[in-house]
Amino acid sequence: MSTSTLGTAAANPLGSSATSGTGATGGTGANASVMQTLNANDFLTLMTAQLKNQDPLNPTDSNQFLSQLAQLSTVTGISSLNSTMSNLSTSLISSQALTSVALVGKSVLTSASSATYRSGAPISGAVQVPANASSLTLNVTDSSGMLVNQFSVAPGTGLQGFTWNGTTSTGAAAPPGTYNFSASVTVGGSSQAAATLLDGTVASVSLGTGGAGVTLNTSELGPVALSSVQQIN
Repeated sequence: MSTSTLGTAAANPLGSSATSGTGATGGTGANASVMQTLNANDFLTLMTAQLKNQDPLNPTDSNQFLSQLAQLSTVTGISSLNSTMSNLSTSLISSQALTSVALVGKSVLTSASSATYRSGAPISGAVQVPANASSLTLNVTDSSGMLVNQFSVAPGTGLQGFTWNGTTSTGAAAPPGTYNFSASVTVGGSSQAAATLLDGTVASVSLGTGGAGVTLNTSELGPVALSSVQQIN
């Protein structure tokens, strides 16, 4: 009788949840929770103990045995796949960083509305102009929101480039600092805002931590994600 008791207790190394079938309580989820605390060696040790101590009069159901083996295979496979994908992601990011070094000294265009101006270094960019726009006006303001300059750009359609040479509306030289750029277009007689993009010169390249990707460090715009670059000049 004691052998029968031992066999019943060891009949399922994963606990009672493994024999709950596929009922509404989600036995599979419980099994997965248990498997997360076991490695392959632990599982095989328990499986061997199960076979050695099973009740001869009530042996382990072969379907249950195969189900447990399938669980081990699935969890081990997922763990291996996660590890492989993590290594692949790290390799791709490292490769991307090495390739991005070639961008140092290049000008990249990205969505932005402010840039750092240095004397004698004009700021260039572009405006995303919708179709049928009849006019395009660009406003330059300082860090306090005061209007520094306002000028018109040929509307066209799509990306329309512009350059601010660092002068105020009176023609005087603007002091170095951070300036904001906003654009408005006239479509069908009504005015509406338009998205701005600015150029930044790449000074260095950084590899983000935790798979964050590659960052381009620019003197005008600060850090710019490589994925956000829309044009390289």
